[in-house]
Amino acid sequence: MSEPRVIVEHLKSPWNKGKLLGQKRPLKLKEIWGIRIRLELAGKTRDLAMFNLAIDSKLRGCDLMNLKVKDISHGISIQSRAIIIQKKTGKPVQFEITEETRKSLRDWIDNKRLTSNDFLFPSRVVPNRPLTTRQYARIVDQWVTSVGLDVCDYGTHTMRRTKPTLIYRRTHDLRAVQLLLGHSKLDSTVRYLGVELDDALILAEQTDV
Repeated sequence: MSEPRVIVEHLKSPWNKGKLLGQKRPLKLKEIWGIRIRLELAGKTRDLAMFNLAIDSKLRGCDLMNLKVKDISHGISIQSRAIIIQKKTGKPVQFEITEETRKSLRDWIDNKRLTSNDFLFPSRVVPNRPLTTRQYARIVDQWVTSVGLDVCDYGTHTMRRTKPTLIYRRTHDLRAVQLLLGHSKLDSTVRYLGVELDDALILAEQTDV
């Protein structure tokens, strides 16, 4: 009688094994400028445009990577404001594009010779497709490590959280931050920023909507 066969399954390790999970930290002003200066000195035109727009737009990675040139420009002119439909919520969100960001975008578009219908950050591997969110995450890891930060504490959501956190700390205006992030509920913004609930309720009561 033959021995029973034992089938051993090689389970794939979960993507988050060994990683510290939780809310990603926003960047501080000195860290923003540290990354920006390093990208400028290294001549990384694409990364500088991507970094600046990620900070300004406050978009999720999937929305940022799926932007096309026409979403942020009229002809050769970069808009000071743009609006897109968010993939996650299906709702529109508007964002500002500051002068410095507009300049870095113009440099990147001209350098790459992108046309209106091209993805703003095209894949270097797959034609007519944007960079993936996984590729974007690896790029963000490079940015944060360049200024000595731990990638366990920072990620793509760092880019989304940074400007709203700076705005909230300066103004304590939760309603403004809610609109900028495209949140439908104020309590989502409270959790996102890590604001103390009592403080948030007081601010909400003082905010006419």
